[in-house]
Amino acid sequence: MALGVFVNWRGNTINKEVHGGVRAAWFLYVLTVVTNVVIVPNLLNMVTYLHGTMHMGVSGSVTTAANFFGATSGFAMIGAFLSDSYITRARTMLLIGPFMFLGYGLLALQAYLPSLHPPPCNTEAELNNCKQVHGKNAALLYVGLYLSAVGDGCIRACLPSLGADQFDHEDPKESHQQSSFFNWYTFGISFGGFVGLILIVWLQDYKGWDVALGLCAVIVLLGLLVVAAGLPFYRNQVPQGSPLTRILQVLVVAFRNRKTEVGEGLEEAHEMSIEVGTGYIGSLSQTNSLKFLDKACINRGKKGDWSVCSVTKQGGLTNTRLGKIHVSPATLFVIPITFQMVMLAIYDQFIVPFLRRRTGYSGGITHLQRIGIGFASMILACVIAAVVEKKRKESAVQMSLFWLAPQFFLLGVSDVTSFTGLLEFFNSEAPRGMKSIGTALFWCDLGLASLMASFLVDAVNGATRHGHRVGWLEGTSLNTSHLDWFYWVVAVVGLLGFFNYLYWANKYVYQNNQRVANVAPTVDQDSP
Repeated sequence: MALGVFVNWRGNTINKEVHGGVRAAWFLYVLTVVTNVVIVPNLLNMVTYLHGTMHMGVSGSVTTAANFFGATSGFAMIGAFLSDSYITRARTMLLIGPFMFLGYGLLALQAYLPSLHPPPCNTEAELNNCKQVHGKNAALLYVGLYLSAVGDGCIRACLPSLGADQFDHEDPKESHQQSSFFNWYTFGISFGGFVGLILIVWLQDYKGWDVALGLCAVIVLLGLLVVAAGLPFYRNQVPQGSPLTRILQVLVVAFRNRKTEVGEGLEEAHEMSIEVGTGYIGSLSQTNSLKFLDKACINRGKKGDWSVCSVTKQGGLTNTRLGKIHVSPATLFVIPITFQMVMLAIYDQFIVPFLRRRTGYSGGITHLQRIGIGFASMILACVIAAVVEKKRKESAVQMSLFWLAPQFFLLGVSDVTSFTGLLEFFNSEAPRGMKSIGTALFWCDLGLASLMASFLVDAVNGATRHGHRVGWLEGTSLNTSHLDWFYWVVAVVGLLGFFNYLYWANKYVYQNNQRVANVAPTVDQDSP
């Protein structure tokens, strides 16, 4: 680790004995847990709130919830740009994160004051007589939602990258801990969701949305205060200026040098970049991909960033009762989340050390191998879901929710492998000055997947709709729909995507060496 790249909260050079490491990461784990105590239940139950309390139509409720998720991903990109370019990641979270507190505070106030929301109404029995939220109250609703999306997005973009900054990937011991950080970060997401789906959903159902949303605001504030308390211990990367500007510089200079042959000029530029210490930004190894951009590194005797660049390129219907206890539909997500937490702990504490000793990789296996395992698990989960759904429709009695356990288990495997692997891949392979943007791209990828899922549903319904016969997913209930057939379509689409993934993953050349020196492992003593 180049010490000059990282500073403490006062802007002074860090001391590796004081700054960073597992101690600093613990403050970030706390924020991960508390924010997901808030995010997960509210995201899963948002349609219920918009439809049942604000009396929006089902279609409008679903669209608003989808737009909220998409906006969160978009704001993540803005937060990433600010933290990589102008202010540190910790300061970005502490400056913009409070918008999340303010947003939930406004939503709690709206839910509490009768004058700010429509009067109570049974949307199922009196749908035509229910007054939908409108005017200033609707504006207040959207302000509250999108303020929380601003804070949430910035925290999502900055927190994983700030956590990775606390560990030196060139140090064998800290390299192990960095890989472990992403596992425990994902565990924090799952654990926070687990607590939220029990506590927050219970408050929403039995104490009211005003109490639940008010508690959410308080929890977010407490999490931000914990992160602020950790400021003296963080390693903060010095912002490098706009990475988009540097990318544009490469493209402009490469175009200017398009008629120049790549030769000795490139070698000289490479040597010059080493001499002047461009590793400050985060140098990458030269590869044979995108060779035309190498012409941006040819020095034709002119000065300035726009004349020559360094070689560095910046890049339901089941029985939901457990005995006498009725489980809320949103709380059913506790099942896959529980699988995720158990598997993450086993994976990090037992499987990774076992694989690390045999492969030499800090994470046990490569990022792309881990993502591939998750990809395959997701396809198998769709196949099992199709079979279970067919059996459910043919069953004479209501099927127990425990029949969903196998597919939930595989979804947990997918999250343990592909979710964490993809997050670590984006963060590890991005240049040092673009790590927050790499993390934001990860969240945008999830948002795009959500939009593509909606597109697939519409496409399948359109293709299977004939005359008076509705599409596979347009039945009045699941029993009159063909969800099992749709699962098979998803499995086939996933299989095609998997083959495409294997093709490109096989061609990818890692920028950062994932192998570590053969040293006695000490992670078990220091890992959280």
